[in-house]
Amino acid sequence: MTDTFDGRPVKHSLTLKGHRTSVSLEDAFWVAFRKIAADRGQAINALASEIDAQRGDIGLASAIRVFVLKTVQAC
Repeated sequence: MTDTFDGRPVKHSLTLKGHRTSVSLEDAFWVAFRKIAADRGQAINALASEIDAQRGDIGLASAIRVFVLKTVQAC
C-alpha cells in the first residue's frame, strides 16, 4: 500500500464462502474499505462476504466501491 493514490486498480485476494477470489480496487478504495471493516470490528473478508451476499447482479468490485462511497457519505 502506498501513501499516494494514482488511480490504478490494485488486485488483492479475498476469501468468500471458503473460496479465493481476486478483486481490483483503486488504493483509495482499499484504504477506505479496510478502515470501515476495522471500525466495524470485522475482517475485510467478512465485510466483503456481506457485500457479496447483497450485491445482486453487479460485480463485486463495483459493489464494494458503492458500499464504501455510501458509508463515507453517511458519516
